[in-house]
Amino acid sequence: MCGIVGLMATQPVNQALYDALTVLQHRGQDAAGMMTWHEGRFLLRKSNGLVRDVFHTRHMTRLKGNLGIGHVRYPTAGSSSEAESQPFYVNSPYGLALAHNGNLTNSDQLKQELYTTDLRHINTSSDSEVLLNVFAHELGKQGHHLNPEDIFDAVRRVHRRCRGGYAAVAMINGFGMVAFRDPQGIRPVVFGTRETSEGQDVMIASESVALDVGGFELTRDLAPGEAIFVDMQGRIRTLQCADNPVLAPCIFEHVYLARPDSILDGAYVYGTRMQMGRRLGDRILQEWPEHDIDVVIPIPDTSRTSALELAQHLGVTFREGFMKNRYIGRTFIMPGQTQRKKSVRQKLNAIDIEFAGKNVLLVDDSIVRGTTCKQIIQMAREAGANKVYFASAAPPVRYPNVYGIDMPAASELIAHGRSEAEVGELIGADRIVYQDLEDLKAACREVNPTLEQFDCSVFDGKYITGDIDEAYLAALEASRNDAAKTQGDNVHAVVDLHNDVEDDG
Repeated sequence: MCGIVGLMATQPVNQALYDALTVLQHRGQDAAGMMTWHEGRFLLRKSNGLVRDVFHTRHMTRLKGNLGIGHVRYPTAGSSSEAESQPFYVNSPYGLALAHNGNLTNSDQLKQELYTTDLRHINTSSDSEVLLNVFAHELGKQGHHLNPEDIFDAVRRVHRRCRGGYAAVAMINGFGMVAFRDPQGIRPVVFGTRETSEGQDVMIASESVALDVGGFELTRDLAPGEAIFVDMQGRIRTLQCADNPVLAPCIFEHVYLARPDSILDGAYVYGTRMQMGRRLGDRILQEWPEHDIDVVIPIPDTSRTSALELAQHLGVTFREGFMKNRYIGRTFIMPGQTQRKKSVRQKLNAIDIEFAGKNVLLVDDSIVRGTTCKQIIQMAREAGANKVYFASAAPPVRYPNVYGIDMPAASELIAHGRSEAEVGELIGADRIVYQDLEDLKAACREVNPTLEQFDCSVFDGKYITGDIDEAYLAALEASRNDAAKTQGDNVHAVVDLHNDVEDDG
């Protein structure tokens, strides 16, 4: 779950890229980076930390140019090493920089091919660097004179070599900006334009909110397998570059990842979350018509939209029962379980009057590890709640994600191998209610009926790229459990002292 943005403009892009990255910050809080192109040179600033902490005035003034790309990152495995922050750059061919959201499921195979066949060296453990080098190698086959058809041919060969979920935006020195999306459309990417007195500006981003903040009009999503090329004059060309594209976007974007004010694949995220709340309310009425819920309280912030609709559907009072410290990062993307546990009480504080003597239904967007839910339920009881029920706007998360979301190892997912009732008992709820998977799909289709398929692998274990087996999942578990991440962070903390990121400031 990273955020990407690219901008070709008629004026300097540094401030517009910064603004876009700030509204994409929810997609990654581990690192941020920006690279611009000016008079044949790439100018780079990237580091660990939030956007506001990475970019200072001295960095912004050096990021000159009317073309640039940006990235916010969180690590899906291994470490949060600064060396793996993006964008990445290679000098051959032409000079090429790339920012990437997603995960390549055949990254190890590609890395071996790049070394033995393509004669390219990969310097980090990031699959984004792998993707950049695959694209660079395929682009290099086109020769010195490059045209849009050559770029689309290179993307076509990238799709044939790479598997997984990915959305990428890149700059080609002296030629323009290109972006492409995986053949299943798992990871999101949109583009839009704004008119200026000097011509047309074009922005490409993970979510439409990045366009909104810059005054861009959303044109549309990139189709699965599609590529877009914007030349140095701002002219747009698009082409389908995949052999067998099928739209199956990640449904977890609508559950948790995306901002509610974003439009993804023609569906307003706010609308899909409203529908999730209504359908969850229907399930409660069907399975528990005699419920004794006094008040519905959301766990801020992602579940608020669903919780409000749920309360209205049940005819039950909706209240804000937790106040959030907005200066604490998202618990879901914090590396290490110890830090995640510590952050919950720093992040949320209960309003006792909303709990005292009441039967409370807490609503969250999903339940992943369950440790946060357990602590919040305990906080509700300490605030005086009579009974504490718990509802999840998503089905049980039972399987790891392989397409770019840091779902932990299967053994660390509380619902893996357990019934819903067992999960409720473990987190300390008096009763638990989960969303039905078919209802979740229907909630998205209610907003955009053309959405026929989704990647629901974290819920049903069906990996739509068709290349995931038990050996792959076992290796994934070894790399994603908390012990492995802690070890990786400690190792890279030493190594990176002697490997400073190339930085123009």
